[in-house]
Amino acid sequence: MSRHDTPIVTLAAQGDQPAIDLPAIGQGTWYMGEGRATPKEEIRALQQGLERGLALIDTAEMYADGGAEKVVGQALKDRRDQAFLVSKVYPWNAGRDSAINACEQSLKRLKTDHLDLYLLHWPGSIPLEETLEAFERLQAQGKIKRFGVSNFDIDDIQAFTDIPAGEHCAVNQVLYHLGSRGIEHSLLPWQRQHGIPTMAYCPIAQGGSLRRELLGDSEVNAIAEESNVSAAQVLLAWAIRPIDGKRDIIAIPKAVQPDHVEQNAAALSLTLSDDAIARLDAAFPAPRRKTPLDIV
Repeated sequence: MSRHDTPIVTLAAQGDQPAIDLPAIGQGTWYMGEGRATPKEEIRALQQGLERGLALIDTAEMYADGGAEKVVGQALKDRRDQAFLVSKVYPWNAGRDSAINACEQSLKRLKTDHLDLYLLHWPGSIPLEETLEAFERLQAQGKIKRFGVSNFDIDDIQAFTDIPAGEHCAVNQVLYHLGSRGIEHSLLPWQRQHGIPTMAYCPIAQGGSLRRELLGDSEVNAIAEESNVSAAQVLLAWAIRPIDGKRDIIAIPKAVQPDHVEQNAAALSLTLSDDAIARLDAAFPAPRRKTPLDIV
């Protein structure tokens, strides 16, 4: 494992927003605001991450019924300009008018006047044309800068991008980690062909139907020991590795403890060797056929 400059992923221009470079590791907030840690600890963790270069913060109206957004809002007090802020709308709130209201409620909880990226959390029953109409209205009002989707498999994202406004989809956020590689068969290649980066949630295998106890895996730990890093850092470095020479995956691990935040940030400056990647591929091979999208 070697050190290198901070890896970045570029989001294409959308609307009047120019292309933007983001660090390949951000910060997730799932389970924040639920009392598993104190608000003070969660706020401190997010601010520590910002200070260490983890500029992207991902949240959603679903997380703790808006509680996570409130934590993020407190963390960003007097430092909103340091963050690239992402939130997500429930599919049942994604109508042409209901999405406007949902976004405005998120903005209130986040104590900001705009989101840098707004995602449809997963496919629902409301027609995508309605959701896109709302997203475009929110863009025109300056309340969101970009829009995208989450938990969309290949058929879903093709349907989204077949709609004229949907061709500007900024990202697709999906579950992706060493033990859950299903997107590598069809979805990831299609997104790469169409210039749509991937945001990987649960990159340290916090969940998923294909979950394996990766942090305790012998090969993962052997590579970590050889490189004098943690198993979690190996998993993060693997998740954001260049594929066929291209880097277009942003990992969004959640951390509250200061040492975990520090490890996540330090993983930005680590690159797995070709030998390490080959060993991990052998231990956790990618599927040879299309598999259902893994979702938590």
